[in-house]
Amino acid sequence: MIDPLFWLGLSLLLVAVSLTAVLVAAIPALQELARAARSAEKFFDTLSRELPPTLNSIRTTGIEITDLTNDVSEGIKSAGQVVKQVDQGIDGAKKQAQNIQVGTRSIVVGMKTAWKTFTRQKSSKRAVERLPVTEKQQLTLREREALRQENRRNKAETYRSNDAANWDGGSDDEDYLS
Repeated sequence: MIDPLFWLGLSLLLVAVSLTAVLVAAIPALQELARAARSAEKFFDTLSRELPPTLNSIRTTGIEITDLTNDVSEGIKSAGQVVKQVDQGIDGAKKQAQNIQVGTRSIVVGMKTAWKTFTRQKSSKRAVERLPVTEKQQLTLREREALRQENRRNKAETYRSNDAANWDGGSDDEDYLS
């Protein structure tokens, strides 16, 4: 049994049987691999046909979304400007209304004063003390100032008494309205 040819033949036989077993087992795997390769080829063909239009469609959609976003942001900005203009208009209207109110009050007070001036009786008590022109020049600066202050006090007292009578809500308003 030490014959080397025997061992060589046995080794070759075992190698041949092993290779046959491997080939028998590998044939179905190779067939599945071939099917997978054909399927992958079909998939890649489909991708090469469908992917570029899909990518173009996605790109176009992205551009449209960007345009819409810009339009919306411009719309928001213009709406903000409109709101600012409306606020400014409201503020201007408020100021004009206040000015009209002040003007109306001034006109009403002026009309009341004019009515009272026209309807009051002239008093003979009021005498104007005037100095002759020659004496005016002879007054000193202090004397002139004293006369001015006295006249101011008299006018202020007159205004105060007239204002108190006017704002009492007395019959002057009723006379004016009728």
